[in-house]
Amino acid sequence: MKSLSTEKIIFLIIGGLTVIIFIFIMIFSVNESKQAQSQTPIVSYAQTDKDRPKLAVSSNFNDLGTMKVKDEKTAEFTLENSGSKPLQLFKISSSCDCTFGVVEIDGKISPEFGMHANNIWVGRVDPGKKAMLKVIYRPYIMPVSGAITRDVYVQTNDPDNERITFTVKAFVE
Repeated sequence: MKSLSTEKIIFLIIGGLTVIIFIFIMIFSVNESKQAQSQTPIVSYAQTDKDRPKLAVSSNFNDLGTMKVKDEKTAEFTLENSGSKPLQLFKISSSCDCTFGVVEIDGKISPEFGMHANNIWVGRVDPGKKAMLKVIYRPYIMPVSGAITRDVYVQTNDPDNERITFTVKAFVE
């Protein structure tokens, strides 16, 4: 009789664990499905399209000057849509774990994007509007000294500027 009780207990434990694992799998699947559905589709244009977004930047380089390893400095870059269709900014990443990009559009601030950014964020800059890209350099994350250059990459749906690089330079003491 004892053997039968032990078998029932083992069966119940294994069955219970199986149900719990199944529930976690279902919850994870639903969350992944929601994220995939919420991703904004990228609208593509050809260079020959008359109506399309057009990225205009006054500069894509900034010298941060001299700084200490413990410092943090930020460079700001203006991105303007001088076209007639919405400009989309996406797949933002950086060249180093110590460098980050943040986009502000109409007062809304994006997440911080780094070197290994794997994100579904898409920013929309309407015709005639501007966005601000902040490139943040934090040398204390990967301490170096001397002259450095770091990049932040932004992909767009402007066929003339599908990927643009913003560069900062500094001298770290």
